[in-house]
Amino acid sequence: MAKRKHAEDDLENSAAGDDSEEEFSGLEESSSEGSEDDYDEIRVEFEWFDPQKQDFEGFQMLLRQLLGTDASFFHLGAIADLILEQKLLGSTVKTDGNEGDPHALLTVLNLKQHRNRPVMKSLVDYLLDRASTSSSLSPLLSLLPANSNNEVGLILSERWVNIATEVVPPMYEMLLEEIEWAVNDKEPYTFTHYLIWSKIYHAVPSTLDETTNRPMKKMKPGSKKDVNDGQSMYYFHPEDEVLHHYAMFHGTFDYKTPVPEGDSRNAFQDFGVTPRGHLILMEAAALKSAVVALKTEFPFSPTTAGVTMDESWSSNP
Repeated sequence: MAKRKHAEDDLENSAAGDDSEEEFSGLEESSSEGSEDDYDEIRVEFEWFDPQKQDFEGFQMLLRQLLGTDASFFHLGAIADLILEQKLLGSTVKTDGNEGDPHALLTVLNLKQHRNRPVMKSLVDYLLDRASTSSSLSPLLSLLPANSNNEVGLILSERWVNIATEVVPPMYEMLLEEIEWAVNDKEPYTFTHYLIWSKIYHAVPSTLDETTNRPMKKMKPGSKKDVNDGQSMYYFHPEDEVLHHYAMFHGTFDYKTPVPEGDSRNAFQDFGVTPRGHLILMEAAALKSAVVALKTEFPFSPTTAGVTMDESWSSNP
């Protein structure tokens, strides 16, 4: 059954094409005719569910997107299994009922509890390796080792392109409730810190413009300066900008696997894209305040993202 909430969202979309991946993830594409501000609209009903075994393949796809070009370093099926073992922890968002594909995922994994599992060891070793290459992430070198007294929860949050950011605050709110219930049941989710695994991208001029002599369009507003290298930084997950205000630190890292060149993979609004990994660490108590801020910044209401909700939902699983 649906986990807690239903939402009908007026999202902007172009007419459906033949590309199945585009149909699955592109819920906010501009129309091919008229100005770039012209859109067609569809109505989508969002439903929240607990992670379930039929989500296994969908989780691997979302994890592959989240982990970028380094996804091949990890056993994605084993990570999906860990998520599914936590039957009442974490949420998915679907539009086609319980048996549909997950369009969004948010969950937390206990790094210390699962440290002896090969897949968790590979995740921790990777994070330590990437932290050693970034001065802004260097504090992780003392937080993540096995002999550390810290209890770090690794938050994995991903959704398909153009799924509204407004689905995220309810997922975080549910997660905090579920962690509280789990702690009351003496389960190992008493975290001292949360580490949020995310991603950003830098925009670089597209070679497509050079070969076609087309004028280059401007990126949409909202860029931020990456303190590590001074390049303009754009968020795949807009909620990260809010989370930064509550973080102990945050920083980006380069993927080990080079990003393939060429506009077939990197073009985005007539720009090339250089994606990078992004990590946000905050104390456990700060996440509660951050979730309140997320609800304020990305609220559900008829006037924001066209979302309507039934407020009579029950928060108990």
